[in-house]
This record gives sequence, C-alpha cells and structure tokens, in this order.
Amino acid sequence: MVTVRSVSCPACGAPIPPDTIQCGYCGRYLSRESATDRPPEHLQTQDAVEPFGGWVFERRTEPRENAFSLSVPQGWLIEGGIIRADLARQALNVQAIEAKIDFTVKQDAQGAIAVRWCPEVKYCDLRHSMVSAMFPPGSSYQGMMVMPLMSAVDFLQYVVFPWAHPAASGVTVTACQREPLLVEGYCRRMTSMGLPANFGYDGAIATFTYSEDGLRFEEKSYTVIENLGALGGGMWSNKDTLLLRAPEGQLADLEPLLHHVRESVRLNDAWIAHEIASQEILTRHFLNAQQAEIARNRRMQEIQQQIQQIDREIADHRARTHAEIHNDAYLTLMNQEEYINPHTGYVETGSNQWRHRWVTDGGEEFYSDREEDDPNIAGLLNRTDWKRTPVRPRFPNT
Repeated sequence: MVTVRSVSCPACGAPIPPDTIQCGYCGRYLSRESATDRPPEHLQTQDAVEPFGGWVFERRTEPRENAFSLSVPQGWLIEGGIIRADLARQALNVQAIEAKIDFTVKQDAQGAIAVRWCPEVKYCDLRHSMVSAMFPPGSSYQGMMVMPLMSAVDFLQYVVFPWAHPAASGVTVTACQREPLLVEGYCRRMTSMGLPANFGYDGAIATFTYSEDGLRFEEKSYTVIENLGALGGGMWSNKDTLLLRAPEGQLADLEPLLHHVRESVRLNDAWIAHEIASQEILTRHFLNAQQAEIARNRRMQEIQQQIQQIDREIADHRARTHAEIHNDAYLTLMNQEEYINPHTGYVETGSNQWRHRWVTDGGEEFYSDREEDDPNIAGLLNRTDWKRTPVRPRFPNT
C-alpha cells in the first residue's frame, strides 16, 4: 500500500489522490513508502514520509535535428525546434543560409508557464545606401526586410511582443531596460565556438503584463541586437531572443526554474560544425552538390576539432583570469551557479535557488533545500546513482 503524508501538493496546493507520486498540475514528485521501496529500518521514523521539497529534471533533445539538449521539468512538454528554408522551393538568399529556431518548453498544452526561444531574423538598414530610394522601409532586399536599425528595447516592444502575441489585449510594459551583461554573455558564447563577435551590440530586458485567451499573464523577454554596420551593408539582426511566461503575479517565483531550463542548454558540437560548414557552403553557392557534400564533411571535422580545442583553452583561461567577476555577475543575473559534475568532472550550469543539487550519469537533476532529501535513500525514480554536485571553486582559491 503506497501512502503519502498529505492529499495536497506542497508546491501548488492542488488536490492529489492518496496513491499519487507526481502532481498532475505542477509536476512535483512526492516521496512514497511501500513494501518494496521502504527505507532501511534505521532510517524509518514513526511519521509518514515527507514530500520532497525539490524538482526533478530530465534531459531532453531538440527533436528535429538533435541540435542541443536541455533540462526539462519532468512531465513538461516541448514544442518546435530547428527551422530551415526549403531551398528546393525558394531561391537562396541571406535569410535562408542559417538555421533558425522556434522552440518552447511549457508546463501544459496552453503554455501558461513556458520558456520560448524565438527565431533570429535578419533586417537591412539602407538609409545610407545608394539603393535606398529603390527599397523603402517594409520592402524586401535579398530576402531581408528593409527596416531602420532598432535598439534592443524598442525591438522587444514593437517587434517581438506583437509577433509572439498578436491577439493580446490590455498590454502594459511594467519594466524595460538595457542590459550589457546579456551582450557579454552572447559574445562569450560566440567566442567559445570560434565565431566572430566584433560588431555593434545592444542588449535589453522587458517585462509585460497582458490578457490572452481570457487569462492574465506576465512575461519577461530578452534579446541582443547585432549591427554589422556599413561594412555589412546595413545588416542587423536579433540574437538570443527569449520569452519567459507565467500567470500574472507568479513569474517572480517561477523565474529561477525557467532560467534553469534556459541555461541548461548544451549544444551538439557535431551539429554546430555541420551548421557552420553548411553556411560557408551556401555562401559559396557556386559549388555543385557533390563538391559541397565533400567539403562540408571535411570542414565539419575541422571545425569540431577547433571547437574542442577552443573549449579547453577557454576553460583554462577562465579559471585563471579576472573574467570570474563578469561570469559571476551574469550567473547572478540569471539565478544560476556553476557546479562540478561528479560523474564527468566537467563544469555545468545549474540553478542557485536551492542549497543542494544532485545529478545522475544520465543528466537527471534533483534540487532541494533540505539536507535529508537524499534521492538515493528514498529511491527517487528507482535510481541509486545520484551524486551531489559541488559548486565550482573560484579563482584564486582553486
């Protein structure tokens, strides 16, 4: 007979049948006691087993191209993924060279609680070009919409939000500000992959409240604007555009959870190498299909080796320079911490909102504020290979 201490979820208060081990509303797992999974005699008490005070995450993979994996609260849904132009149906242009992403992790089908990665779109500012008279704002130039360069703040308000919520009503901007740390984080990631990040950048965060489908929501959005300037023909685009959504009044409590999902992304090195090689080949479209495939495979291997070498150099450099200061500021902004994975020995990012973090060799995570919440003892998910992850030592105390 499976028993639990309470008939209501300790996280959201929803009613729960007595034999339930996972809340159907918020996904929280509850500990249980039965004839087969009862703790050893010396660990049992006269009281019923307390519910766990943490979240369980599982490693999920982007479904379309295996481009990345990330930690998702168990029971949540994923939607979308990598988007590519159909070059068999349309002419190759600047917009079609790169892979794009429209990907959502959400608690339920409605997406009342969700984090959404928005696609990068390239625009062109032709105000200082000799062809400006031929291509007014709103027209198309080489596949890009002609539009004057916008600040990151304006882009979030006037482009991203209307695109994401065309039927929203009662919209209020409750906060909007530039954020240089977003720019630093983006440039650091690009450098780690051997990609250039030496153009003009602007980052911003904006928060909205609005009504949609009869419900009130609060949403925080992030973006970085990259401006290639005159040397790039006036091209500019949005990078790292992200939306965090929750019912109005609940976003502050759920934001650490959503930030953990966001920061848990691990890119697939092989996919990155293939994407870079593909972009190079498409840019030099004069190569025929057979030559392109041979060159792509060779270039993919070279880039993958370069990425691995750069990753090692950056990890060593980061541990021995004052970049720790900027890195910690960015982690604090995103409610994150860096841990040492005891299974792999690698540094990985996790939430800083709980005192204790455990992982398995399969990438599952468990967080709790209580020392006694040992998932090995309780047999959480019938696994006993959970290991506690220590915080990464900071320079110069390593």
